[in-house]
Amino acid sequence: IYAQAASTDNEILLDQSGDTLTLTVDQVGYGNKLCGTIASGVCSGDWIFTGTTNTFDIDMIGNLNKIFGPTILDSSDVDLKLTGDSNSWDWNVGYGGSSDSAVMDVEILGDSNTFDIDWGYNASSERLDFDLLIDGDSNNWDINIDADDVTWNFDVLGSSNDFALTQKDGSDQSMTVEWVGSNGDVDIMQQSGTCPTGVSSCFGVINAEFDSENATVNIVQKDAGDS
Repeated sequence: IYAQAASTDNEILLDQSGDTLTLTVDQVGYGNKLCGTIASGVCSGDWIFTGTTNTFDIDMIGNLNKIFGPTILDSSDVDLKLTGDSNSWDWNVGYGGSSDSAVMDVEILGDSNTFDIDWGYNASSERLDFDLLIDGDSNNWDINIDADDVTWNFDVLGSSNDFALTQKDGSDQSMTVEWVGSNGDVDIMQQSGTCPTGVSSCFGVINAEFDSENATVNIVQKDAGDS
């Protein structure tokens, strides 16, 4: 792990391989970065996280903080909390290998945050339990989960949020959505995958509760064979 301090930010560049690691990261301030390449905003490279049975707890407090990088999370437990405005979280998980049996607990507290999460990439990815809380306005996020046996629960509190959710390739998909706020744009797509041997049908369930005005909501559910 390499950490550097600048006049306006703190940076951590991490390249991890190995099993049974417990990692705790606390960053407080303006412009903190947990890097996996950023370039002109400095901190170019690293945040390569691989291994099994790893646990990490990330807590970033402040504005304009960034988390980037490729990640593999076999049998891992993740607690992530971002507090502040205009923060970015961008992960691709499992692209270079499997990401099985992961538990994710995430809190995003603040306004004008953006994040882009790609989970699975048609690689081996199974048994994801994902709890997500977003509390704030004008947040923009895109989450794509390509994995088997996914349980995904999320709560959104705030107005003018724009979010796109994709959940696919699972034999059993479950999504629970609670959203309180106005002037949002919500797109949800859930697609079942190949059924296990001996199972005649696969299914997806979306349990949604919206308390909103002037919102646009699109929900699509389909079987694996349908385009």
